[in-house]
Amino acid sequence: MKSSSKIVPISDRADFSSHGFSTGKRLELDEVLAQLLADGLINDDEAKRTKVARTTARNDVHPLVLIANAKYSDRRDTSKPLTLEALTEWLAGRAGLAYMKIDPTKIEVVKVGQIVAPSYAARYRILPVEITEASVTFATSEPFDTRWEHDLGQMLRRDIKRVVANPLDVNRFLMEFYGVTRSVRKAKDSKDDGARILPNFEQLIELGNSGDLNAEDSHVVRIVDWLLQYAYEQRASDIHMEPRRETSPIRFRIDGVLHKVFELPTPVMIAVVSRVKILGRLDIAERRRPQDGRIKTRSPGGREVEMRLSTMPTAFGEKVVLRIFDPDVVIKTFAEIGFSTKDEKVWKAMIEQPHGIVLVTGPTGSGKTTTLYATLKYLAKPDLNVCTVEDPIEMIAPELNQMQVQTNIDLTFAAGVRTLLRQDPDIIMVGEIRDLATAEMAVQASLTGHLVLSTLHTNDAPSAVTRLLDLGVPHYLIQSTLNGIIAQRLVRRLCPHCRTVGEISDEEWASLVHTLALKKPARVALPKGCNECRHTGYLGRSAIYELMPMTSVLRKGITSSLDLPAYHALALKDGMRPLRYAAAEIVARGLTTVREVIEVLPPPE
Repeated sequence: MKSSSKIVPISDRADFSSHGFSTGKRLELDEVLAQLLADGLINDDEAKRTKVARTTARNDVHPLVLIANAKYSDRRDTSKPLTLEALTEWLAGRAGLAYMKIDPTKIEVVKVGQIVAPSYAARYRILPVEITEASVTFATSEPFDTRWEHDLGQMLRRDIKRVVANPLDVNRFLMEFYGVTRSVRKAKDSKDDGARILPNFEQLIELGNSGDLNAEDSHVVRIVDWLLQYAYEQRASDIHMEPRRETSPIRFRIDGVLHKVFELPTPVMIAVVSRVKILGRLDIAERRRPQDGRIKTRSPGGREVEMRLSTMPTAFGEKVVLRIFDPDVVIKTFAEIGFSTKDEKVWKAMIEQPHGIVLVTGPTGSGKTTTLYATLKYLAKPDLNVCTVEDPIEMIAPELNQMQVQTNIDLTFAAGVRTLLRQDPDIIMVGEIRDLATAEMAVQASLTGHLVLSTLHTNDAPSAVTRLLDLGVPHYLIQSTLNGIIAQRLVRRLCPHCRTVGEISDEEWASLVHTLALKKPARVALPKGCNECRHTGYLGRSAIYELMPMTSVLRKGITSSLDLPAYHALALKDGMRPLRYAAAEIVARGLTTVREVIEVLPPPE
């Protein structure tokens, strides 16, 4: 059984001897205000203003929502606002119940949607959040209204547990969970006698059950719309739809870690995949070969969001991965994506040269694209022509002239660069240097007076030089065209809301710095876990960088028989700060942990 959202036990909060509320009914504003006054959270003037505001509010507004909307300061600590979460936790303490911050990624939506009728749940404002063989846990914002508890206990024949949750969350997830559950059920029940699905590699035939779901069914459309919005709200970078024989999971990648968030019956999953393919303008009849596309939608806040779509045939159907691109990436500054003040100065010196090649290296998922887009945004001035050739175009930026590689018509990276050279460019971005032809065109572009930005998949910055040599680029051309190289990794940042302070052992620090002459900090930040970070201890990611500007010493070191360890040592002697130095620095600054950076760093030399 999947664990539910994190529950804060009553023992972690103040102990209230008497709750002071009427039982067997919903909360009333006058009672809530009286108890808030008694506990010193508000003053008399604020209580009077709230009563006046009640006359203009809807009758069904929860008292805590009405008070939170007034934005009072918490009288126990005037530096903090009296938020809805703070009020909810206070109410939980008054009721002697555990407080829960509902994390929808930890709840099995289909199961909780089947445990009690939606009309009954809405009537009493109760939301099932965890189901076991022996008990069912309900979240409620009405802790003193227990009229439903006895009846449900007898009907379900399980123990009933109650927790207190934010009233807005309870109302929202009541609508979403039951709405999605209803759509899944109706989508599964509805059949379309149209085109049959091509047999999968392993298909279980059920006699008398041959109809297929329609991707245009309104219930399927609703499931997909909810899924895309849900993923954006949860800060997911990828959505994985993975077909299996009976039930198919949906997983979100959040801060680099995959979380299972939903399960669909496989017939519904097949229809959902078809709907996503329609949105991405893919061939829905073609299920035998991989396809790539893109979807453009709007976030709940109204911003345009780009999604890259990739399908892959598997044993039980097509697996789909949707990569979600943050629309804020193209407007982020270098400091916001992780550059230190010193690194930013070095990086700008590399990219502000009028011609030459600048390379960004690192494994897949290390943030190379983010760095490139932030750089292009910085460089794109009205008097410059900035062109890109990408595979695929990941984020549309109006300041750039972007071209997509299409191998089916022989529009490769090399052919794209050749075309761009006829377009009077000032700056060219090549998505990736994969072969000698692309490398030669990039060198040719830089030799003819253009600044070329591109990426390579290497472990560190010096390795990019040997990669170009391995591709067949003459060493003297690398010497004359390369401006510099940056290698990078992404690490999870410690949650600023809950991180704590502690010590690390000499062994742990030594595992990070090795031979670096860096003194171990006396205190470092450590993960703890709170509602904001889903009790992982981490919230968001930041990049660490290894910058290697090409000095005269490093240029002379590039030979046709270059020895990588010797060249790496030369770069260090010339002043290059390795990735481990940047990692140790970010740990010392309290932004992440040793364990987190060790997982992403290349092995020591």
